[in-house]
Amino acid sequence: MNAKATVLTIVGVTLALLGTLWVVQGLGIVQIGPILCVADCEPIAGRSVQWAVTGAIALFVGIVTVRAGLKRVHR
Repeated sequence: MNAKATVLTIVGVTLALLGTLWVVQGLGIVQIGPILCVADCEPIAGRSVQWAVTGAIALFVGIVTVRAGLKRVHR
């Protein structure tokens, strides 16, 4: 496995996992308070269409990136 394929796969998996988290938070399934906060941060309460859509896009891009990384391995 070459370095570029490894990096693509790791970045893709990380992005897909974050996207999944953002989707479930945006749908109101999971509620997590702010972890690192510089200013007055408030947790997302209830559903948020913005986070659900952002998460779905990140999940899709993550899956595409993982597939691109795995495709490089099989060349």
